[in-house]
Amino acid sequence: MPELPEVETVREGLKLYLEGQTIAKVDIFTSKLRWMLPTHLAQSLSEQTITAISRRGKYLLLEVSNGNYLIIHLGMSGSFAIHSTHGFPHYISEKRHQHDHVVFHLLNGTVITYNDPRKFGMMDLVAGHNLRTYPRLKLLGMEPLGNGFDEVYLTKQLKKRTSPVKNVLLDQKVIAGIGNIYASESLWRAGISPMQKANRVTHKKVGNLVIAIREVLNDAIKSGGSTLRNYRSIAGNLGYFQHQFSVYDQEGKPCKTPNCTSLIKRIVQTGRSTFYCPSCQK
Repeated sequence: MPELPEVETVREGLKLYLEGQTIAKVDIFTSKLRWMLPTHLAQSLSEQTITAISRRGKYLLLEVSNGNYLIIHLGMSGSFAIHSTHGFPHYISEKRHQHDHVVFHLLNGTVITYNDPRKFGMMDLVAGHNLRTYPRLKLLGMEPLGNGFDEVYLTKQLKKRTSPVKNVLLDQKVIAGIGNIYASESLWRAGISPMQKANRVTHKKVGNLVIAIREVLNDAIKSGGSTLRNYRSIAGNLGYFQHQFSVYDQEGKPCKTPNCTSLIKRIVQTGRSTFYCPSCQK
């Protein structure tokens, strides 16, 4: 599932081609992704301008000129593609890909398709005045790249919990947007064992973890995210942060810390693989 860096990469792509543009019409070829699509989705978006595109955790928020917000989650395999602009292929309705479920036709001739083979993504339309109370957004925790995410905040959250620190990083009610990949990578950079109880992480290491999380996420965004399974950027490019993984999916390989002779190990925590260095992460 795309994590914060992948969603941010898609947001930047959509911002380039969709923000400030007017939607001429929307073609919808399914009634349901993960959940049912709003029956009035096409009508509510047609002849409207997308005034701003933002991100909250792993969700995309498209602000519409009529005061609504289009909320999008990419699920396991959702992706956008650009058509009919310079450097991109033209969109031919008769040759629509079978998994192109929602097609946005812009007034300037650009066509943007939403493709989702597994149909685990979602789209919903929310009135602007209801955005703060929208169920899938209101309980999300702090944005890890925002000003509010600091040592004080993370210390307070960790001290409340006796579960392994990695489990806390994956809790979207604590930190919005971090998934399995970037939790493992951040803990390695901070020198913290993923099995360490959250409330036992020292003050110094909490500070290191805040820095590590920010660095890992920013590095991944610069690299266009990580390509695992079906993730691609809006331009169809594969992310390449996976070539920079230090521990994730590196089981049995040497640790990349200078002078460390240990091999990366894999364990399972709450049904998900965790990768770590037994020597560097205490």
